[in-house]
Formats: sequence, structure tokens, C-alpha cells
Amino acid sequence: MRDLREFMDSTYLKLADQAGLTEVENNQVVADLVQEAIDEKFKLAMIRPDQVKMGRKMVDAANSKVAIGTVIDFPEGNRGLEAKLAEAKQAVADGVDEIDYVVDYTAFQKGEVEQVKKEVEECTRYGLEAGKVVKWILETAALTDNQIVQLTALIKNVVLAKFNEKDYEKVFVKSSTGFYKTEGGKPNGATLEAMVLMLENAGPLSVKASGGVRDKDFAIKLIDLGVKRLGTSSAKAIVEGTGTVDNY
Repeated sequence: MRDLREFMDSTYLKLADQAGLTEVENNQVVADLVQEAIDEKFKLAMIRPDQVKMGRKMVDAANSKVAIGTVIDFPEGNRGLEAKLAEAKQAVADGVDEIDYVVDYTAFQKGEVEQVKKEVEECTRYGLEAGKVVKWILETAALTDNQIVQLTALIKNVVLAKFNEKDYEKVFVKSSTGFYKTEGGKPNGATLEAMVLMLENAGPLSVKASGGVRDKDFAIKLIDLGVKRLGTSSAKAIVEGTGTVDNY
């Protein structure tokens, strides 16, 4: 029987004001998430860049195998190549294990394909040379089905053209930030339909589903489709089967 913990990127990415908390209270939420990841032996704790150093210290002190991940150029992905690299370098200095970049999907939508390719190549190269796992967040809720297919393929093709086969397992495409504002109650995270499109066009790269993953049944459906990682703020509830069944 598969252990769902091995798929879990337990995630908390809210700033204090977004959560309606003080900085001290928000830091405690992050610390609690990291401690839970350690206790539950989840794959990874995904936290904001400014929390990486704290997370690293906690994991090391516990002699835990839990990885620390962070998001780069989050959540819009439009601050440019140099800003992405600078933020990633600081995260690496602070002890991060996995780097989840938000791709500049708005540039892609405007047809600035060469700019996006360069960003994917340079940021992936930096992450791999630093010995890190690299993930690229598409923000599927902002894209049409055709754009999901095209952007997934773009990332895959850059990796296949510019890197060695041994690197492929260290690069993922990922669905969502969970912060995109949709209209009319439409889902802003992973859907089965979007994940199928990504899986069909990402191979040999792996796929991570994130955003809206809150119950065990949905998590298992995604894993059965072929998703290798699940980004969720409900990791423990999913593993215990107590998550809310409100996915799309």
C-alpha cells in the first residue's frame, strides 16, 4: 500500500497580513507546519523564502529527512530573470532543498516565448548546479487548455534540449500557486482536467499538483493519474482521511 506521506509537500505560503496574523503569530504557524512535517515524515515543507532559514534549522536539529522547499517570484512570476535568480540564490544560501519558480506566464501569453525560454533555462541551470530540485509553476487557472499544453511543452523542451538525461528527474512542472484570483467561483488550483493535460505533455519530467488538494480521495485520484507530488495545506488531514471534500 502506498504511503501518501511520500507525496506530500506540506505548504503554508501566506504572509502575516494575508492570514490576519501578527508576524510573530505567522512565524509560529510556519514553525508548526515544519514540525508537523517532521513528525509525520512528509516529503517536504513548502514555505516562503524568508522562512527557509528557520525551517532548515528545525529539520537539521531533528535529524529529519524532510526537505525544505520555497517559492520564487511568487505569486505573479513577472519580476524578471535577475530577480528570480537573486531570490533563488538567497534561498540556497539559507539552506533550501527545492526551488519552485513561478514561470512568467503573462509574458508567455503575450507571445514573449524566447524570454520565457531563457528564464526557464537559466533558472533551471542555477537550481540544478546548486544540487536542488527545480519546479516550474504554470498557474493553470490563468491559462486556456491550449496554453497549459503549450507552456508545459515549452518547459519540457527547454529541459530536454539544454540538460542531461540524469537531470530530468529533478525538474517538475507544477499546476498552481493557490493565490490566483478567479471569477465566478472557478477553481484556482489543480483540477483533474488540467493535470491530465500537463501529464500528457510533461514527460519525462514529473508533475506536481498544487492548489485545492484537500481530501484523500482527490489526492489518490491525482496520484493514480501519475502526479508525483502534492502541494497542500491539508497534508495531515489528507493522510488521515479527514480532509474536506470540496475539490473540483
